[in-house]
Amino acid sequence: MYINSGYLHNSRVPFIDKSRPLIVGSCGNYRLSNHYKLPTWWRSGRMDWQLLYVASGKTHFYINGQDVIVTAGNMVLFPPKQEMHYEYFGKDKPEVFWVHFTGSQVRGILKSHDIPLDKNVFYAGNSPTYGYLFKEMILELQTCRVGYEHLLSMYLEQIFILIQRSRMDKKPTVSSHLQEEMGIARRYFQDHYNEDINIEEYALSRNMSVSYFLKKFKEVTTKSPMQYILSIRINNAVSLLESTDYNVTEISTIIGYDNPLYFSRIFKKQKGVSPSDYRKQITNRG
Repeated sequence: MYINSGYLHNSRVPFIDKSRPLIVGSCGNYRLSNHYKLPTWWRSGRMDWQLLYVASGKTHFYINGQDVIVTAGNMVLFPPKQEMHYEYFGKDKPEVFWVHFTGSQVRGILKSHDIPLDKNVFYAGNSPTYGYLFKEMILELQTCRVGYEHLLSMYLEQIFILIQRSRMDKKPTVSSHLQEEMGIARRYFQDHYNEDINIEEYALSRNMSVSYFLKKFKEVTTKSPMQYILSIRINNAVSLLESTDYNVTEISTIIGYDNPLYFSRIFKKQKGVSPSDYRKQITNRG
C-alpha cells in the first residue's frame, strides 16, 4: 500500500476557517495493490468539505444506505456533516486522491464552476493534470514554503476548473465502465508493447467483439490499438537512442521488431529521419 499526505500546520484535526474564501486543510494519495482493505467511516461527517478523485481501479462508497461502486475518472464530494463511509480493496487496484477544504465562499465557488451540490458522485474525466495538482498540494503542505497557503487554494481551484471544462464538453460522455475497460487495455499494451499482440484475442478475452473494441478504444484514446502500440514503441526507441549506446539492431529487438530494416522504415515514417540520423542529431546537439 502507498500513502502520501500533507496537513495544514501539521494538524490532523478537522476545522472550519472562514477567514478566506477557500482554504485547503489536508490532501493525500492512497494506492492499494496487495493490502486487503482500507476503510474510512465518519458517521457524523466532518466540519469541512472533502473531494476525492478515483484515478484508477474502483472503490466502494456507502451513500444513503447503498453500496455505490465508483470507478476511475469519477469524483466524490462530501459536504460538511454528511456521513462519510467508504472502503478501498486491494483486489480492485484503486488509486485515490483526496483533499479537505473549508472557507467562507466554498458553496459559491463550487457553484461558479458547475460542480454539482445535489449529488455526491459525478464524472470528471481522466486528465493526468488532476494527479499532478493533487501531488503539488501534498508537496506544499509538507514543505510549507513561503506563500503556500495561497498556492494551495489556487491549485484546488484549478481542479475545479478542470471539472467544469469536463462537464462543459459537448462530446458524448464515455461511461465510467468503458473508461475503466479501455484503461485496462492501455495498461496491457504498455506492459506488452514489445510482444506480438493479437488484438482479436485480446478483445475476446475481455468479452468484446473486435469491431466494438476497435471503435471504443479509438473513441477514448483517439488512436487505434495498433497506432497506440506503435507510439509506445517509437517513444521507447527515442529514449534508447538518446540515453543508451545500443545499436539500431539491438533497439529494434528491444522494442519488438525482428527486422531492423523494417524498424528503420517505421521510425523514419514517424520521425522524419532514420534512427541512425536521429542519434547523430542528438550527438551533434550535445
